Amino acid sequence: MCDEDYQIFISDSVHETISGYNKYRDFTTLKAWQDARKVKLFFYRKVIPMLPPSKKFNLDTQIRKASIGATANIAECYGRYHYKEGIQFYRTARGSLYELKDHLISCLDFDYINKDIFNEGLNLIETAKISISGYINYTKQRMNEK
Repeated sequence: MCDEDYQIFISDSVHETISGYNKYRDFTTLKAWQDARKVKLFFYRKVIPMLPPSKKFNLDTQIRKASIGATANIAECYGRYHYKEGIQFYRTARGSLYELKDHLISCLDFDYINKDIFNEGLNLIETAKISISGYINYTKQRMNEK
């Protein structure tokens, strides 16, 4: 058996030939992950620094967990190579974006951020939600093809 014929069986739903493996393509190449990363960086750079010290262990922690969770769930499910399980992780990532939207609204309501920062964050969140929803639909289609 030559290398081109050897297949890696990753799960019952996906297999990949070694010759088809591309080490330059992973979760970081997904638009959904890239958009979620922009949201994460936005919160770390523009929202968290604006929080008063009294909120550092409440709202600050929740924002950090949700922003990290969005990208981490996309990365984790990408590496699982199982469509059905992956969809659940993508949905969890999308849920983290909804949580961040609520935190962004709270920050505006409590005057921790101004309207410009709010609008910037809202646009980033909405873009990331659309990307993740699109990737969920793509994954569902791939699952149904198998």
